Amino acid sequence: MNDLPFGFSSSNDPDKNHDNNSGDDDRRDDHGADPSGGANPFGFALGDGAGLDASSLSDMFTKLGSMFSGMGAGMAGGGDAGPVNYEVAANLARRQIGDFTPMLDKEATAVADAVRLAEVWLDEQTTLPAGITSTAAWTPVDWLEHSMPTWKTLCDPIAEQMAKTMDAGLPEEAKAFAGPMMAMIGQLSGTMYGTQLGQGLGQLAGGVLTSTDIGLPLAPPNTGVLLPEAIARFAEGLDLPGQEIVVFLAAREAAHLRLFSHVPWLAQRLLSTVEEYARGIRIDLSGLQDLAGGIDPQELMANPGRIEELMGSAAAFEPQTTPEQQAALTRLETLLALVEGWVELVVTSALGDRIPSTAALTESMRRRRASGGPAEQTFASLIGLDLRPRKLREAADLWRRLTEAADVETRDGVWGHPDLLPDADDLDAPAAFIDRVIGGDLSALDDPIAELERQIEREKNDGDTTE
Repeated sequence: MNDLPFGFSSSNDPDKNHDNNSGDDDRRDDHGADPSGGANPFGFALGDGAGLDASSLSDMFTKLGSMFSGMGAGMAGGGDAGPVNYEVAANLARRQIGDFTPMLDKEATAVADAVRLAEVWLDEQTTLPAGITSTAAWTPVDWLEHSMPTWKTLCDPIAEQMAKTMDAGLPEEAKAFAGPMMAMIGQLSGTMYGTQLGQGLGQLAGGVLTSTDIGLPLAPPNTGVLLPEAIARFAEGLDLPGQEIVVFLAAREAAHLRLFSHVPWLAQRLLSTVEEYARGIRIDLSGLQDLAGGIDPQELMANPGRIEELMGSAAAFEPQTTPEQQAALTRLETLLALVEGWVELVVTSALGDRIPSTAALTESMRRRRASGGPAEQTFASLIGLDLRPRKLREAADLWRRLTEAADVETRDGVWGHPDLLPDADDLDAPAAFIDRVIGGDLSALDDPIAELERQIEREKNDGDTTE
């Protein structure tokens, strides 16, 4: 059963007009290649630096100079001057989205009604108040436009660190050969990153169900968003009542927004962890020697896309993960699992006795998130991070056991300070964490300034004792 209520329908509904600002109807096939082939951002693989042969680099830069001379400044740059050309990304993503169903008033009303109902039920299961003050039904293009600021925040640190690492890893003789070419190469890199980002966002825009579907808040603050066209396609694969699917997804969106609206440090902690990951990036420059031998200026002038194929070649760069990156990734996965586990528990508790398909929908979302659905795969290709909350089941179980051992207020109070949250080890052995929360003295964390003053006083007393 996929009888979606409220006028939700997929893009092949003949009763709706289609907006095709992007040209040919087959554009999805033209740009629909799966960009999720690996966890290396923007098609580059990361590793520890290695020595380079100066003669190979000289030959490579000479060929690149010839290529740029023939291709003109238009290919070398233009648009954004930053580490990622977001103008290229937005244009390519918009073209890949192609046809989409414009939203009608009935979709906007449907979203508002579903969120309003979900909020009433959620009030019974959490002490965190409602975080949604406005609702919206988005097209894929709406999602693209509203989410772009967050993508800039996520991608800039990674692209900047890659550029810095590459520059620092080049031998002095290579820099001498490169000369002014480095600026042109930087512009080309920005365009290449923008191309990869645009391909990924174009695919992702057609599959996200809500503004928080990837675990990060991508809508304006306090705005609850559903994407009816994607929800209609999602419902086609489920033999469940369409109205129940819409209310279930509205409840998940509303639960996410309660956390992101009333836990002020949460969104910033997620983004800062991505930046920590970026600082650990290292590029193995030894692959440039092989790359130099594969450049034919005449071929590149006739086929500019060939340079991207060469630079993204798995044979040119060997991926590695640094210990710093792995530590940041573990923290990110744990935090995402805690968010998703809390949302799952609260939504299941709120809807379980009211919507018969809650259990089936919960399991479907678990598989979609934990096994690496389209959102996780695309995100991995965009910034080199795998956002699968691998311990989603363990996190949901921890929150459930804490609720049973204490109460809803105690459980939600853990979000009051980042140091109160369980870590990866606690997810594997939750009993000790639950004992600490129930029986431990955590009052110091209620007033961080007071705790800092006590710490300073303790250090002062320790110093006096040792003199």
